[in-house]
Amino acid sequence: MRLYTYFRSSAAYRVRIALNLKGIPYQPLPVHLLRGGGEQHGAAFRELNPAELIPVLEDGPAALTQSLAIIEYLEERHPAPPLLPQAPPERARVRALALSIACDIHPLNNLRVMRYLGSKLAADEQARNDWSRHWIELGFAAFERRLTAGGAAGAFCHGDSPTVADCCLVPQVFNALRLKCALAGYPTIHRIYDRCIRLPAFERAAPGAQPDAE
Repeated sequence: MRLYTYFRSSAAYRVRIALNLKGIPYQPLPVHLLRGGGEQHGAAFRELNPAELIPVLEDGPAALTQSLAIIEYLEERHPAPPLLPQAPPERARVRALALSIACDIHPLNNLRVMRYLGSKLAADEQARNDWSRHWIELGFAAFERRLTAGGAAGAFCHGDSPTVADCCLVPQVFNALRLKCALAGYPTIHRIYDRCIRLPAFERAAPGAQPDAE
């Protein structure tokens, strides 16, 4: 397998964690999202993914896009260890947690949005950071409540083994820390993050451990 990735991309970070948790070897192919206006906008990469976004996972002739679709593909092709519970209600809970990060929080503070805020709306760096912190903290408040409701969270977001929800949470917390978000109000998120990043699969997926880290 070959993964088109960027060390600080949250979406690629999710897939790196999932690959590592499942013990699947892969070749990282860095795509620099800033150099020369962004290598993802080049003609060669556009052929691979018309949306000009990473990650892209190549598995034989298949070129897969969208981080959660890729993780679901890995789950189907390599079911052990599982990243989704067996019972349908529990699977739905984990998917909802993952989607609340991937759909509700992350899109509002990704690179394309930041560039638009700066170039089209003349928002300076402070304003852009305030924007990101607002949406992250609002999303984390809801995520914290979801985690603590019903007693389903254990050592991780769901029970005592990592799931796709943890694959999504850890990169988003990394971004929150980089932006100096106030996380004191989210003790369950902080506890789970702290446990995850000590696991080898998460350590190897971390931005600073990537070959293109700056």
